[in-house]
Amino acid sequence: MSDLRLAIILGSTRPGRNGEAVADWALAKAKERTSADYELIDLIDFPLPHLDEPIPPSRGGYAGEHTKAWAAKIGEFDGYVFVTPEDNHSTSGVLKNAIDYLYAEWNNKAAAFVGYGLVGGARAVEHLRAVSSELQMAHVRQQLSFSLLTDFENFSVFTPAAYHDDAAAVLFTQLESWAGALKAIRH
Repeated sequence: MSDLRLAIILGSTRPGRNGEAVADWALAKAKERTSADYELIDLIDFPLPHLDEPIPPSRGGYAGEHTKAWAAKIGEFDGYVFVTPEDNHSTSGVLKNAIDYLYAEWNNKAAAFVGYGLVGGARAVEHLRAVSSELQMAHVRQQLSFSLLTDFENFSVFTPAAYHDDAAAVLFTQLESWAGALKAIRH
């Protein structure tokens, strides 16, 4: 096993969320690999209030215990797979809030994106790419896009098409490559 640690962050906390099945699928695909250790982070387990830090995250000095716990968890990883729904042509509020809480913990790390929605979460992923760039994350080209029309039965039962398997392999290979390269920069 590699010393690379990568997190799959489930970016939805809604009751009945489709993201849980998508994140579980991504984790199962990741666990088939031996180049990195993957862990699922569910934002339900980190109930962050709307950003309440008095000092901007880019300056450090987190005050809240919830922020310190979140920072410690995110700081453990070399890269991230963000699993995002598309809400109003963007990512979920809870995921954007969780990202906004931190700064240095994201810097010089790799990011990949898995979106889902009517158009596969494409617009949510585009917004996350811009946010990631500002946080000095290197985001990989490959992304996964699951359509509620074709990859879910009745818009709720996750039944991904088989071609997503190959796309996932490319995504994880790119993420692991970038995460390994950036780890050298941080250490």
